[in-house]
Amino acid sequence: MQQLYYLTDEQRAVRDLVREIAREKIAPVAAYYDETESYPEEIMKLLAQQGLMGIWVPEAYGGTGMGALAVSLVAEELAWACAATATNWGATPLGGYPIVLAGTEEQKRRYLPRLAGGEILAAYSLSEPGAGSDAAALQTTAVRKGDRYILNGTKLWCSNGSNAGVITLFATVDRSKGAKGITAFLVEPGFPGFAVGKKEKKMGIRASPTVAFHLQDCEVPVENRLGAEGEGFKIAMRTLDFTRPMTGATAVGVAQAALDAAIGYAKERKQFNQPIAAFQGIQFMLADMAMQVHGARLMVHHVASLVDRGALASILEASMAKCFAADAAMHVATDAVQIFGGVGYTREFPVERYMRDAKIMQIYEGTNQIQRMVIAQQLLGMR
Repeated sequence: MQQLYYLTDEQRAVRDLVREIAREKIAPVAAYYDETESYPEEIMKLLAQQGLMGIWVPEAYGGTGMGALAVSLVAEELAWACAATATNWGATPLGGYPIVLAGTEEQKRRYLPRLAGGEILAAYSLSEPGAGSDAAALQTTAVRKGDRYILNGTKLWCSNGSNAGVITLFATVDRSKGAKGITAFLVEPGFPGFAVGKKEKKMGIRASPTVAFHLQDCEVPVENRLGAEGEGFKIAMRTLDFTRPMTGATAVGVAQAALDAAIGYAKERKQFNQPIAAFQGIQFMLADMAMQVHGARLMVHHVASLVDRGALASILEASMAKCFAADAAMHVATDAVQIFGGVGYTREFPVERYMRDAKIMQIYEGTNQIQRMVIAQQLLGMR
């Protein structure tokens, strides 16, 4: 299943590099970082040293510009070892890609080379206490005063927000305009009036910090506005079209890890004087799990390839891939725990972590219920 004929030699090389790092450096310590809920700083440094932080950044700004499929390959391999590490890594293309999409030349030169080299990380801040799935209902305000915007409000659920050097943050310049009032800003943690809030204690991806932001008369220079006033919602949605394959790929990585673990255990565990892999009930479970993983991978790679060919408006395919892959991860991880039986419910084996990590895939970057709404609206010509 891993011999994908459509990958270029360069894409295979990147995948194989990340696979080696994931298996040799990340997998052995993943349980420790999960248990302690600590940030894998040394691993993130290693990924930067290997040139993996900038594969999404255009070559003109210090990256390798390999595109969405390469990003998906990296995300899958990292998630096979540790979904939290994959989330930490993926936060930078999520937070940084808006600069590629809508940044001025000065903004691109100020931030992208540092992101590509891993000197700083990025984050993406859209959600608020009253604006989750309804992303257009933002309450955080931005009022222009001379050469500054003054931002006030609270943001939630920002992955890797406590480690980011730049945050693409969305606020509204006019609540009465709804989505058309939303504007994007490049916020640095040292700006006056900006504060990082509490770190959430989560079910899964525990080694990836998820934090709130508090903005109290936060001063953001006008030159840090991303795009024009009112273009923020469009920037946010176009970014998600690019990154949903990455989210889907993260789910595929978790699912593949769960499948691999289940296959290995089924061959070793004996009941009634034979390996449980000899029982048709287990064989059918493994076959269904494998089909879900393979199907999810192909869907993710298909939409990533569309993005790389310039089809950023592939909303239907992006939503289907993210939704299918996330559901597959949850199903496969749950079945892996079942195949392990009682020991699968303990922290001695990694499948319980895979199950906990898989759940977030159905929630972040647009819940799977929202994805189904988008899919249906596309099919019915309602959007």
